[in-house]
Amino acid sequence: MSTTETIPRTSSYSLGHTPLEYERLRAQARVWEVATGRVLDQVGLPKGASCLDAGSGPGETMRLMAQRVGADGRVVGMDADPSIGILAVEMLHRTGHRQCAFHAHDLTADRPIPSAPFDLVYARLLLFHLPQRVAVLERLWDAVAPGGHLVIQDYDLRSASVLPELASFEEVGRVIFSAFGAAGADVNVGARLARLFEEAGVGTPDGTDVAGRIEPFGTGHAMFASVFRSLLPVALAHGITTEQAAAATLAALDHDATRFAGSPMTWPLMIAAWKRKELT
Repeated sequence: MSTTETIPRTSSYSLGHTPLEYERLRAQARVWEVATGRVLDQVGLPKGASCLDAGSGPGETMRLMAQRVGADGRVVGMDADPSIGILAVEMLHRTGHRQCAFHAHDLTADRPIPSAPFDLVYARLLLFHLPQRVAVLERLWDAVAPGGHLVIQDYDLRSASVLPELASFEEVGRVIFSAFGAAGADVNVGARLARLFEEAGVGTPDGTDVAGRIEPFGTGHAMFASVFRSLLPVALAHGITTEQAAAATLAALDHDATRFAGSPMTWPLMIAAWKRKELT
């Protein structure tokens, strides 16, 4: 089951809404599946629980929740992009997760979250994109049932690197950082989660988790190249690069990925923080 509301496209999500971007999101979600599962297990998600995946994207984390709460549980995905949400629920239903539903909703809107409260309110790589991140975090906390948990996972991009240092990778990083910044994103929001919890009235996190990933540059560069391509319209609109320069950067990146295929490439850190809401 899915429900939608009319939501205007905004610039909050700077990476676009294309089939290629959807596939990139799926691939990225699979990279962090173990780290996310570990966090869900640390907060203790019981059978029959109700869950909200805020900014649910392609539904990969909804699947992890559904596996834990079972058929008697409830998993609601929420995203401002109805297209990806509907595709996600169709995929989940085909694989037997009928307890999953989707609701198109703009989490930056100044109104309560539909279908609340939930035993678990979860968001991964959501606050990263939203200039209104404190207000959104307040809304997410309001949607947590007494005794339930708020769990946030988000990036700190500062750890992204390759050895040896390569000019092509540095230029890709410059464009990505600058374009995200121009769109109002916070590329280091993962490291700021504890402070954001305090600012939003959630309180000091009960726990945190940090996950990293290192892989050969020959394969790992592809994810950075896909982010670069998804961000290119924003980068061009803000004069951060040109079409000619962008094409040369991607060509240089591909060339270096062949020359330095075995070099270690570090992904951004994925940082989690969570808080249990006291029983009233």
